[in-house]
Amino acid sequence: QVHVVESGGGLVQPGGSLKLSCAASGIIFSMPAMGWYRQAPGKQRELVAAISSGGSTNYADNVKGRFTISRDNAKNTVYLQMSSLKPEDTAVYYCKTVARNSPGSFPAEYWGQGTQVTVSS
Repeated sequence: QVHVVESGGGLVQPGGSLKLSCAASGIIFSMPAMGWYRQAPGKQRELVAAISSGGSTNYADNVKGRFTISRDNAKNTVYLQMSSLKPEDTAVYYCKTVARNSPGSFPAEYWGQGTQVTVSS
């Protein structure tokens, strides 16, 4: 019912910047929260940053001051601006939305397919 698509991944040199986008479409009444997660090879998926519909944000300690999450509620889109990238930021980045399909429905989680970010010289 809700389709989530990430874009903007790629190869970047250490110290560089990259901006990820995630658009949600389908039957959406509201999206209380949107967020970015990442999973490096051999590691568990971890939260990178999250943002509520009101704009409250939460960041992992290892990206604070380097990454900025934002959202456009009118477009059902969330962004992740990544700066001062490090090789350890290399991972597949996934977008997750929490969405309600109608006023009385329970919120459900929807995930995108992921986009690869590689930080290497």
